[in-house]
Formats: sequence, C-alpha cells, structure tokens
Amino acid sequence: MKIVSLDQNWTFRQVNALDDLPAKVPGVVHLDLMAHDKIADPFFRDNEKEQYWIGETDWHYRCTFEVSAEDLEHSGIRLVFHGLDTLATVTLNGVSIGTTDNMYRVWAFDVKAALKAGENVLDVIFAAPMPYVRAMEAEKGVLPSWAVGGHRLNAGTYIRKQPSNFGWDWGPQFVTSGIWRPVELQMFDTARLAGVLVTQDHSTPDQVRLTITPDIKFVGDTASVLVEVALTRNDRLVASSRSRPDEMTPLVVTDPELWYPNGLGEQPLYHLSVRLFDAEGKRLDRWERRIGLRELKLVRKPDAWGESFYFEVNGRPFFAKGANWIPADPFVARLSRADYEPLIADAAAVHMNMLRVWGGGIYEHDSFYDLCDEYGICIWQDFMFSCGTYPSYDAEFMENVRAEAVDNVRRLRHHPSLALWCGNNELEQGLVGHEWTATTMSLADYSKLFDVLLKDVVQQEHPQGNYWPASPHSPLGDRLDWQNPTCGDVHLWGVWHGLKPFEWYYESTHRFVSEFGLQSFPQPNTLYPVLDEGDHDILGPVMTYRQRSEVGNNAIASYMADWFKPVGSFEARLWVSQILQGIAMKTGIEHWRRQMPRTMGTLYWQLNDMWQAPSWSSIEYGGNWKALHYMARHFYAPALVSGVWHPESRTFDLQVTNDHRREINGRVVWKWIDTAGAVRHSGQIAVRVAQNTSQPVTTIPITPSEFDPEDGLLWAELWEGETLLSQNTVLASRPKVMRLQNPNISVKLEWKRSQTAQITVYTKTLALWVWLSHDRFNAAYSDNFFHLSPDEPRVITVSVPDGIQDAFASGLRARSLFDLT
Repeated sequence: MKIVSLDQNWTFRQVNALDDLPAKVPGVVHLDLMAHDKIADPFFRDNEKEQYWIGETDWHYRCTFEVSAEDLEHSGIRLVFHGLDTLATVTLNGVSIGTTDNMYRVWAFDVKAALKAGENVLDVIFAAPMPYVRAMEAEKGVLPSWAVGGHRLNAGTYIRKQPSNFGWDWGPQFVTSGIWRPVELQMFDTARLAGVLVTQDHSTPDQVRLTITPDIKFVGDTASVLVEVALTRNDRLVASSRSRPDEMTPLVVTDPELWYPNGLGEQPLYHLSVRLFDAEGKRLDRWERRIGLRELKLVRKPDAWGESFYFEVNGRPFFAKGANWIPADPFVARLSRADYEPLIADAAAVHMNMLRVWGGGIYEHDSFYDLCDEYGICIWQDFMFSCGTYPSYDAEFMENVRAEAVDNVRRLRHHPSLALWCGNNELEQGLVGHEWTATTMSLADYSKLFDVLLKDVVQQEHPQGNYWPASPHSPLGDRLDWQNPTCGDVHLWGVWHGLKPFEWYYESTHRFVSEFGLQSFPQPNTLYPVLDEGDHDILGPVMTYRQRSEVGNNAIASYMADWFKPVGSFEARLWVSQILQGIAMKTGIEHWRRQMPRTMGTLYWQLNDMWQAPSWSSIEYGGNWKALHYMARHFYAPALVSGVWHPESRTFDLQVTNDHRREINGRVVWKWIDTAGAVRHSGQIAVRVAQNTSQPVTTIPITPSEFDPEDGLLWAELWEGETLLSQNTVLASRPKVMRLQNPNISVKLEWKRSQTAQITVYTKTLALWVWLSHDRFNAAYSDNFFHLSPDEPRVITVSVPDGIQDAFASGLRARSLFDLT
C-alpha cells in the first residue's frame, strides 16, 4: 500500500467569505483563527463568551495536491479522514464524495474515479454545530439531560460530537469544527489489511500462544495471498510464521515476559508485524503494533459482601489506584505525545495504576494509549456517552454508533493497558427510568444501546476484552439503585454536591469507587496569566464566570470555614483550597484502602485540566502539581500506614495496607506531638502484613491527661529494617481550633548539579502542610505540602530549568498553614 499524507497545503475561510487563509491540519477552526490573530486568547478572562459565534458559523477548508498517472494505476484508492469534526460535506474536483456526522469515526471514500493526474482540489465544508442541534431538538424534541443552560450550551445528544465541547462543570464552551485527525490517500492493489485481531492463551505455564486473525479486504475477486507474521522483543525474533490466511497457526512464545500495571511489575512490550503478500511475493500491506503479553480480567463473583468488582492481572488481584481523565485541552486536535507524556508520567509517579477515560470527551489519540502501555497505566475506557439521554430508538443513529464503536474498538484493542470498555457515564445515576419522561429515557431503549449494541461490538471485535454497561452500575437487585454497596461501581458526590463532611466517606462500603472529588483553585503562577490584577477576587465577576460548578465557590468557602481559621488574601485562598482538596481525597482513599478486599479501587475526579480555572483536578493546566497530587504520592504508596481518630472512645486505630507482591515484616512507630513540638505519647509495635492485604495494627487509647486533641496530632511511621516505607499523620480536631505556633521554617538550598538542588527545611515546632514555591518560576519538587516534625529536617530535591539558578534561589519560599490563616 502507498500512503500519501494530505495534512499539508490547506486553507480555510468562513463560508461565503472571500479570503482564504492558511490552515493547519490536523486542527480546528479556533486554532486557525488564533494563528491569524482573528480572535483574542480564548483562555484570557472571559474572552470565551465573545467567541460563541464560531460554533454558529459554517467553515470551508480546501486542499490542493498532486497525483501522478502512475498512482492512478492502483486497483483501489481511498481517501481516509481519521477524524472530521463533525458535520462535513466532502467534494473532490467538484465531485460529491460524501457527508459525515460523527467526529469519532474513520471516514473512508473510494475516490479512484474522482481523481485525475496532476493537481486535485479537495473541499471540506463544515456545517455549524449549534444551529444543527437546535434544529434537531425543534424537530424531534429535547432529550432529557443535565445542566443545559447552566455550564452546557447543549447536551449534544443528537450529534456524535465531544459532549464537553459544549461546556462542562470544569471546562469552557468552545464548539469546534475542523479536520481534527490526519487525512490521507491509500493506494493499493489486490488486497489490504483492514485490521488484525490478536488473542492470547496463557493456559500453559511459561508459555503464551498468540492467535493472529487478519481482516483482509480484496479489490475485486478473492486472490491468493500470503500472511507473514513476526514477533520481536528488543529487535530479537521471538516467533514467526508465513502461510495462507486459512492455514495460519498460533505463535508460541516460551518464557514470556509478562506485562504488569505500574507498581506490580515491569511493562515489556513486544513488536508484532503482520505483512500481506500476493502470490508473486509482492508486499501488499503491513500492520505493525506493540503488544504486551498479559491476562487482564474484571472479576465479578459472589463473596461475603455481595459480588466482587476487582481487576486481576496474570492471576493476581490488585487494588486500582488512580483518577479520571478528561480531554487535556479544549482543542484536542493539537494534543501530541509531548503533551500527554508529562501527565501520564505524573500519574505513574504517584503510584497510580489506572485512569478512567471519561465518556464526555474523546477516544484519545494513539500516543496516549502507547504511553499508558509504557508506564503501566491501565485504562478504563468509556464509550462517549455522558450525562444525557440518546435516541437509541432511531435505527440510523444506532448504525452510526455501531460504526463508531467498531472503529475505536479495532483501533485500541491491542493495547495491554486496556482494562475495560464501559458503556457510558452516569446515565444510570438518574437519567434512566422505566419509561420516557421529562427527566429519563426508558430502560428498554437504554438497554438497546448499552446492554446489547455496544456489548455485542466488544464481544465481536475484542473477545478477550471486558465490558461494563455504565458507570455507576449495580448488577444485583434494583438496577436503578446506583449506590448499591454490595456490587458494581459507584460515584459518590455527597462530599461536594451534597456538602457532606469528609468523614461521610467512612460510611461507604462500596466495592469500587470510580468517581468522587472536591474542587480547588489553581495556584497563582497558573491563574494569574489569564487574569487582570483587578480580577483577584474569588467572588468577582471574572472568577465567578470561570467557576462552572453550580455549587462552586460557595462549597469551597463552606468547607474552608469548617476546617480552617478565616483566610484573608486572594492568594491564600487559592493555596488553602488545595490543602482542603488534598485532605478530602486522603480521607476517602485511605478509608477505602483500609477496606481492601471489600473495596478494590478508587479513581478520584479528576487527574488533569483543560484550562486555568477552579476544578477537581490534581494537575493544573500547564502541568503544575496541586497539593492533592503531592499527597497522592503518599496515600497511593504501595505500603501505607493510616489511621482514624474516634472521639467517642478517645482512641486512634492504626492500619497497614500492603500492595507489594511480598510480605512486609517491620514495625509501626507512633507519637503524639503537640503544637509546641513536645512528644506527649509514643510507642511502637511489630507488624507482619501479607502481600495484597490491609491489616489493623493497633488501637491506641489516649487519656485526657496525656494530650489535648486541639493541640497536636498523631504521627505514625511504617519501618522495615532501616527503611521508612510510609509516614502519615492523623488529626484529632480541625486545624481551625489547633493552637498553631509560628514555625519559623528555615531553608537551606544546595545545588548538586546545574539544574538540581537539595532543599533542607527545618523547624523547632510542629508545622502543618509545609510547601515550597517560587513566585516567578514553576519547579518539580520531590515532595510538598507535608507536615514537618520538630527538630527533624526534611530534604527535598528540586529540578529547575538551566540558567535561572540564582534567581530561583533568591525567590524560593517555604510556607505552612500558619502563614495562610
């Protein structure tokens, strides 16, 4: 096959406008308008609302390209768009080629008859999405959905387009159009490879058998072809075969290197090549991918609490530790491996082993999944349906969705990181009833799409894949009881939307918690570039505009008042909100990890951001870590000591959780430290904790004469020999009642290499949530937002760009909660 990229030489203009301007493909019209200074920075202040007209406008893209007479001799020539956003009419040399209505599909057109030798002209005209969705609603009726008219311009359920493109409660409303993925000509003879299915058999010890099933599409009559398969590891041939398609036998891999999620083992990747030849030995096509050898199952079976819900890799159950993933930019066409890798690496750096690709975004670019394979991040993959209802009674809609599902399952099924296909986000959380109403779709129509169509596609196209109809979903009892603690997965939003205290998490005994969260603001270095100085007011018009959650700033203020003394400055509120968010997530996640194996997964909402605004993310748009992400490095660590304070009995319970593939044989050491730095109570106990278990360690009774719960905290450490495995603290009261003293933190910075320094921080009194920052420069710290024990220096490493060492050293600041309240 000869592939000719058509990503170059594009122009664009508004339909009926006179002037063409250069365009970038892949891309979208917003990016092209920005490139030519036709619109202001859409991220700045409230510029977004001045750009709604773009989604109300038709756009015309044009490309010219050359084709030779020799090219036209190929038996088949296809024009392939890997992504068109969304309502497009395609013409080639004035000949109508086709129309599109789904941004998630691969659109391929036979264009041999329309091409000519020499220059060819390709036109793609995009109809405006907003008039289309309004017209569909006027014709067919408004389908039930959430938050339209609030943070969403439209539910978008009549159009197969990124739902969050219309806005969400953490993101802007940029309704895009454009050629958002590559476009190419494919020229071929005799036959081509439309895909390859790879299945694995691990039933024989120390051996994996790979069955390779190519999908061969012939041009005209079926011809005699040969299939050559080669599996290599680090350029070493492991197994190979060459045969007719109907005579293919499995490849046998002896002593296989198995793929494991992050923290459980290594991530070896094999290179699989499938090549197609005609009877004379001419190569017709090839398919090449990296694969991992592994079995990854969703295990559901009866147990003491109902029905299990956990993932098992190569026969080993594991606790899923991670977060939810949203599109990493409002303009997803410009995302590349360079954008994805820092985010995936940062997830792995804090011991995550799973991300949920949420159903209101996109089926991500290939490089995203490649990186997850490399870093050991398992993927819970939603199909793109979220927080709305869909016309599953319409045959044309269902066929469109089927094609979308087939395209994406085939594209992604070979990835070892792919753990689960999930039908939708939150439809069963209140949008489904026994019949159609103003607020629900009928269970019968819902089932057609999510119990039948999508499940069938997964079973046919990815037979070893796992399918789950919705998140949340309760498979036992009343299906509409979406918070059933005995089975399935759950989204818990009593904290935040329900304004429940963080301790409400202690009531949860759910099997897998796939959404929960608390908002915070970005740090000053992230937020200030998109604000004017006069916008530094949480309740001011611009900050209010950028807050997309209905409860939003009021919820943050309520929780802040519950936990902390009054916070004065705008900057202090930004920082305190992040500490608050980290406390909330730490409270829930440590509780659920203590419940292992009853609870076997936590995916907090959310990992990443798409603009600079308040949200639930732990990594800000631009890459800065919030306090939550630093804390995740500790509460997601493979060995964890954690505890709970019981005010009624005046006792602390301590517990050790062990995700390692080995036993922990060590000791737990604890002490009560008052705010002045004095140790009032201490002790230790030997512990032996089996692999993949969570075990209570001790209950510590405290008498009133030994400590004041408003004047300190319990400090706990897990040691194995001379190695500190985990360090944690347990509060007995809210920080707002604690009598904190000025810690007068001392800081010593020593450069070890040109871009790496060691920072030693030290205090004479107890310091809570100590963090290092710089007003001008962002930096990656080895730890931050930690408690500092008196007379116990903490050494932090930091990496900074070359050339700013002196400026960084002079502007480095160490602060704690005392400085903010």
